[in-house]
Amino acid sequence: MICPQCGTRREGDSSAEGLCPVCLLTLAIEPSPAEAPPPPPRPRPPSRPFNRSVGGSILRPADSGVVAPAWAMPAELLRQAARRLRLAALGLGLTFAVAIVVNNTIEAAGWYVYTFPALKNLIAGAMVALSLGLMWLAHSGRLTPKHLLRVSLGYEILGACAISVTDHLEPLAGGVPLANVSWLCVWIVMFPLFVPASPRWALFAGLASATTWPLGYLVGRALGNPPAPLHLLLLDCLENYMAAGLAMFATVVIRRLQELGCYELVEKVDHGGMGEIWKARHRMLARPVAVKLIRPELLGAKSAVDAAALVGRFHREAEATSTLHSPHTVALHDFGVTPEGAFYYVMDLLQGLDLETLVKRYGPVPPERAIHLLVQACDSLAEAHAVGLVHRDVKPANMIACHWGLKWDFVKVLDFGLVKATWTMGADEDHLTSEGRITGTPNFMAPETILGAKHLDERVDIYGLGCVAYWLLTGERVFTGRTALEVLLHHSKTPPTPPSERVRTPIPAPLEALVMQCLAKEREDRPPSAEWLAARLVECPTAGEWTPDRAREWWESRASSGKPDDDGGTYTTTAETPIRQVLPPSAS
Repeated sequence: MICPQCGTRREGDSSAEGLCPVCLLTLAIEPSPAEAPPPPPRPRPPSRPFNRSVGGSILRPADSGVVAPAWAMPAELLRQAARRLRLAALGLGLTFAVAIVVNNTIEAAGWYVYTFPALKNLIAGAMVALSLGLMWLAHSGRLTPKHLLRVSLGYEILGACAISVTDHLEPLAGGVPLANVSWLCVWIVMFPLFVPASPRWALFAGLASATTWPLGYLVGRALGNPPAPLHLLLLDCLENYMAAGLAMFATVVIRRLQELGCYELVEKVDHGGMGEIWKARHRMLARPVAVKLIRPELLGAKSAVDAAALVGRFHREAEATSTLHSPHTVALHDFGVTPEGAFYYVMDLLQGLDLETLVKRYGPVPPERAIHLLVQACDSLAEAHAVGLVHRDVKPANMIACHWGLKWDFVKVLDFGLVKATWTMGADEDHLTSEGRITGTPNFMAPETILGAKHLDERVDIYGLGCVAYWLLTGERVFTGRTALEVLLHHSKTPPTPPSERVRTPIPAPLEALVMQCLAKEREDRPPSAEWLAARLVECPTAGEWTPDRAREWWESRASSGKPDDDGGTYTTTAETPIRQVLPPSAS
């Protein structure tokens, strides 16, 4: 089947409107007023790895059935071309209107006598009417951007034909060839600047427009104009084809400028239930970054209304996250939607270990180190809470202990409100990310979230911090169960076992009391804020014993010991065969 919006070939139905996922997501900002109700939910297709497209420039799920035709352009560029077409039509229409007035004024004043004034006025008037009609058509929205772009290329050729015939209603001036630049050259060069098209179609339109000049010469000869010298005719034809080449260069440059904000994927670092994380580099900057891709089939948009809500929420949360300035919050550099409909956002590339992997690989951390890590996480969350953001998925995997500048064991908190994993029952109780309603990870979910409280505040994150502290100190989950539902029931009803009963390592009583307070079932019994919790943590007896020297020695000893890095990067990443793919610039 063919998507009616962009013409992309696809397999099966993607939405109630018959649109492909790309158009649903990229055009969702302007949904139609009356949308058809979404279809009943269908089973989620199995996860598919991202694969290189035929052109090697965009990301596409493997075996997606999407085949990009030769004329294909990103949906946002199609929309830009449709808007700019009105400007091009306005410009040409005004030019011909002015020409009617000026030519008739010159002839009325007796300054010059045209050979075919009536035909000249007829052609100019027809182009004015055609330009007005095209402006109305572009404004009315009766045609999709794809079809309007095709119409615009026809308009370019018709405009060139009108200019060529008008030029040849008068005999071709003899003398020096290329003495005057035809208005046709100006039209051929300027049109792609207003209405960008794919290079192939731009080349076709440019060559067709240049070819109208010799056709116009033949029209003039048929009307009785004398023949022009062959060398003059060939050279004057050449200038129009040179203009077509210049227009092609302009088209390529414009498309290249659209990619100045692109990121080139170098190697995959990690993957999870919602997508993949890649090491990448900006095409114009040397600094490496991390790019997180969210699989389009997991977004669940089945109608333009769903897609509009999804894109709007993604943009709002990404923009809100970009305002955070805590050094312990991972910086969000860019975000957007790929031409394939996959969300992506660009973050700092960190050299370190997430707290999940750190404890799995090296065991529970000393209390003083746990305090050191938790205080930094509190700094990040406190700033987010101050601006009204609630993380809602605080867990060890979303906290990275890294080497940052001259600092070691420097904590960065990830994924503020961006990755809200939805879940249903499944085999992996820690990472359930199928379609559902509850947001979060079951092993770190606050009771009020489980019980469906309508208003969730920052104390949801405080509970998550308590679960993280428990993991750091014991290397165990607060609760375990055979299913996710059993774990959720424990979090909502079962009192937790104190950490000191799980390990032999002494845990200071004030620290344990704070952890148990964070894990209180009633949110009113938890610490009131992340700032308050950080202040109490630094008052614990062992606080401050994890010094910068100890942190550096720990990391350097692990780096030099040659320990395996098979489950996520300490100093190296999980390297697959490097590929070269490109993400588009931000859609924001």
